[in-house]
Order: sequence, then C-alpha cells, then structure tokens
Amino acid sequence: MASLRGTIIKGIGGFYYVLEDGCEPAEGEEPILHECRGRGLFRLQGITPLAGDRVEFTPPADEGSGFVDRILPRLNAFERPPVANVETMVLVAAAKEPEPSFPLLDRFCVMAEKMGSRIAICVNKADIGDPALLQRFRNVYGPIYPVFIVSAKTGEGLEPLKDFLQGTQAALAGPSGVGKSSLANLLLQRAASETGEISRKTMRGKNTTRHTQLFLADGFRLFDTPGFTSFELGEVEEAQLQHFFPEFAPYIGRCRFDNCRHLDEPDCAVSKAAEEKKISRRRYASYRDMLQTLQRMEKY
Repeated sequence: MASLRGTIIKGIGGFYYVLEDGCEPAEGEEPILHECRGRGLFRLQGITPLAGDRVEFTPPADEGSGFVDRILPRLNAFERPPVANVETMVLVAAAKEPEPSFPLLDRFCVMAEKMGSRIAICVNKADIGDPALLQRFRNVYGPIYPVFIVSAKTGEGLEPLKDFLQGTQAALAGPSGVGKSSLANLLLQRAASETGEISRKTMRGKNTTRHTQLFLADGFRLFDTPGFTSFELGEVEEAQLQHFFPEFAPYIGRCRFDNCRHLDEPDCAVSKAAEEKKISRRRYASYRDMLQTLQRMEKY
C-alpha cells in the first residue's frame, strides 16, 4: 500500500496515532486517526517519533496496525515536553497572582526564538490587572511581538488570540499559576478526547492515560502538555544570544568591534540604542543579565 502523509496527534505505548492530510474533522466530529507503529529503523537510528511530527505512513490493513515510515524534516523538537513542530509559541504571563516576572518572560522569548517558533505574548487575568501594568506589557513587547491582553475568567480578548492562531500548530508556555490550562480549555472548546468530553480541569478524558497530545481546534492545533514551564539558559551559546533579541537586529554590526557583546564596550550601537530608548531598556537589561550568566557558566 502506498505511503500517505499526515501528522502524529499522539503517541501511547509505542503506538502513534496519525491524522491523514486533508482529513481534518468537521465541527463536532471526532478525528479519524490511523494507529501505527514506528519502523524498526527509527530505533536503530536513535529517533523517536513525536506528537506534532509530519510523517509519511502506511495505513493499517484490516485489523492490524500501520507503520510510520518516515519523519519529515522538523521545524524544531523539544525533549521536555517531547513534541515537534511548535510553529507558534504563546508565552503566557499573569497580570496578577502571580505577579509577572519580565526577566523570566524574556527567557521564554529566547527559548522560542532559538527554536524558530513564531512568538506571541499573552497576558492573562486582565480582569484583575492594573491597567498601568497591562500598558507596560504593550510598551515593552508590542514593538517586537503581538501582545494579547486576555481573561480566561471573562473571555475578554480571546477572539483576537484565536484569529492569530489560525492555520498554525501552537503551544502555550509560561510559569505555573498564570492560567495556561484555563486558556487552553477555552481555546479547545470544540475538541474532544478519545473517551468523550475533555475534563475542564485537565483537558483529558476521564480514563485517558497522561500523554502529550495535539488537539484540533477551530482552524488551528494546540498541544495539550504541561511542559514548557522551565528553560535552561545553558542551552544557548554566548555569541548566539544577541540574535534572539529581534529588536537588536538593526544595530548588530554597527558597533566599533565586530565581536561586540553589547555590555560595556565603547561605541556599542546596541547599548546606545537602549540609552536613547530606541529599544526597551528593560529588555536590554534582561539581555545583559542573561549574557553575564552565560559568561559565568563558561568559567566553570
């Protein structure tokens, strides 16, 4: 039987469930998934198929399982959680409870930039947030990324976020307590798991084993995963870091020294741009802190 193309929606116990290209379910219908095993070649090559992978597969014949024959080139792949092809990363912060940490949010931005994901900033709990703080998010991140001010409690701002996600494979990332699960439940209102309606609390069917899954929403796909709650800065090389701050791009190459790290070097175009408020001083401070952390790490 000829190979087809599709996307791995989930993997459980060595089985991979693949949605064939062009077979997105109509609203209210369950997706038809092909149960497949991975070819033995993957094990020999040390490759593990992941939820989100674009694959070529041989569909099941009769009552047996099909096979994932080939994993198509990935945009990215994460180990924690184990997912692939996160095209859009929605970085979630809370306007209050917990108080937002701009340096932590910047670390998540660096992670997403490194992995090649499109980035959006989503500030949840707008219903209890200080308007001045919400405006600060717009001022700091608005010139760089789309910023969505939302409330999972009231539904405020959710429709523009849904519009932004159309046609993409996305994940939510951010620290604990910011409301990622609540937002995901709202975004996935029409999605259903293999055992029926998704639990509002966990986004999983009542009897479903915990696993990473890609859910089909209205015009987009969203990973159901508790991961992306931490990021190890050591995964970034010191010389790379400047390129993960997109607002630096117009100034990189205009410094006196070709190897300028934009700390305290004379005639640094990036630090000058921060002084003149052409780029966010707060973001530049985050860059300095991260770079100095990387430099300390390299000494040990």
